Amino acid sequence: MKKEFIKKGLSLLSLVILVFALAACGNSASTTEENTKDDKSTSSIEVIKERGKVRIAVFSDKPPFGYIDQNGKNQGYDVLLGKRIAKDLLGDESKVEFVLTEAQNRVDLLKSDKVDITLANFTVTPERAEQVDFANPYMKVAIGVVSPKNTEITSVDQLKGKKLLVTKGTTAETYFTTNHPDVEQVKYDQNTETFEALKDNRGAAMAQDNALLYGWAKENPDYTVGIKEIGNIDYIAPAVKKGNKDLLDWLNKELETLGKEQFFHAAYEETLKPAFGDEISADDVVVEGVKEK
Repeated sequence: MKKEFIKKGLSLLSLVILVFALAACGNSASTTEENTKDDKSTSSIEVIKERGKVRIAVFSDKPPFGYIDQNGKNQGYDVLLGKRIAKDLLGDESKVEFVLTEAQNRVDLLKSDKVDITLANFTVTPERAEQVDFANPYMKVAIGVVSPKNTEITSVDQLKGKKLLVTKGTTAETYFTTNHPDVEQVKYDQNTETFEALKDNRGAAMAQDNALLYGWAKENPDYTVGIKEIGNIDYIAPAVKKGNKDLLDWLNKELETLGKEQFFHAAYEETLKPAFGDEISADDVVVEGVKEK
């Protein structure tokens, strides 16, 4: 009888322990679900405001778009836009952390949440649009080819049997790989390396965004942009992580507002015109916050 009583007592105790265990699991699951809901309900804009700074990817070696000046400060067309974004989003243009990037790292920085926005002269392409979300454009561009004046390249046919210098991760690399696979490419990680390779005669010419090449050729008068435009006119736009609708919507509204005040024409006068000279005008490259029809 005593043994039977003890046995029933142990069974009852086990039942109680099981009930508490299940309740604890239920509470844990409920808490996890609530936390997940909280995480989803916290917008990316709120996260940036709580952090107190917006992280923006820019180039360090692509003047006049993004570069480091002699005082170690970020300068350029993209940098000017980045500061204005910080001012309008956080109330102070200094509340921006510029994260330096190479062309081939622009997507990965967004995917890994190391930056909130990429402004590094980022050309919109269908392939990139599958990996990131692009906002409205603020610039238009085409691929160009620069070469020494004494051996000027004026057509793609002249590149056959010669080496073309490109920077990895650029639209120039993609364009020539897809449309002219017979042209031998020599690829470098950084723009500075590619330009140095051109100066060292490691290739017959270099392909890049034509706007960048105009500025470089002006500073290096022994070179000329013999091919000013290849392929279609493309657009340059800010990019955010895929699915970051809150920040994307905010950026689009911001760009439309800036367009109405002609911000990008003013930015052109300050940062691009000194590099381009009178060969091209603001209307040749500037887009005021909405894609042209």
